[in-house]
Amino acid sequence: MIRASRVLLKSSGDAKKAAGEYAFRAVGRGESAKPTATAAPEDETMMPWNGWFSSFLKDKLGDEKYEKLRETILYRPNDYTGFEQMPRPNTKLHISDEDPTLTHQFRQPSPGSQPPVRQPSEDASFGNAGDDPYDVTYYKRDTGRRYTSDPTDLHRDLERIKLELLPQDDPRVKEAMEEFEKGPGSAPGNKGVFATGKTDYDPSGLRAAMSTSFEATEASLDANMPDHLPTPTWMSKQQEIVDWYEERDLPVAIGGTGFGLIPTHARVARW
Repeated sequence: MIRASRVLLKSSGDAKKAAGEYAFRAVGRGESAKPTATAAPEDETMMPWNGWFSSFLKDKLGDEKYEKLRETILYRPNDYTGFEQMPRPNTKLHISDEDPTLTHQFRQPSPGSQPPVRQPSEDASFGNAGDDPYDVTYYKRDTGRRYTSDPTDLHRDLERIKLELLPQDDPRVKEAMEEFEKGPGSAPGNKGVFATGKTDYDPSGLRAAMSTSFEATEASLDANMPDHLPTPTWMSKQQEIVDWYEERDLPVAIGGTGFGLIPTHARVARW
């Protein structure tokens, strides 16, 4: 009994020593930039009996007669997916009629061999220009809804022109001009005074909706107003479009058509 206990204690100590020599730790991306497989996948099927009847017919009838029989009996016998909802890992799908070598395969290349995802901590397109990554306010640069969201803010430039064309010495015009300069009274802002006290992290007041004001919002919208004149893509070939209709004695349609014609490989799902 004592000898057996000593043997068990000795074997247990050896196991602990072996475990101590082998360090279990996490491996970072820098230490293993490109993971490698321990062994290549086996190409041999695990169902050798699958398709035995087709093999038997092909052996007895020959290739030519067997193909004619398949095309007569089966529906789309050469379909590249085999009518399976998910293609098999070794299935190569041809995605181009012009280039037969252009194929797409499931998880090829694998996600593990791709470069790491870029997660920007700041982006000037958010409207914060990188100085405040938590500032994602959109109203201060929403120029698309500038003349549609607030009825009291519709076409202020035209209203100013109308008032300037009226007699400036008329008391009614002066009063109307003063009311116009005040702007909508629904957004005076709290001047940075919140329930927790005075804050000065944003003097303009645009950082929080409670502190924003009409004047600051108008100034921000003016700074973000688009200053370019976009043109459609068909403008460069407008004469070609007109000639096409005139040659066929057809009324010329407005603009160019044919959008949505993209190559086949661009419509393949990305796994």
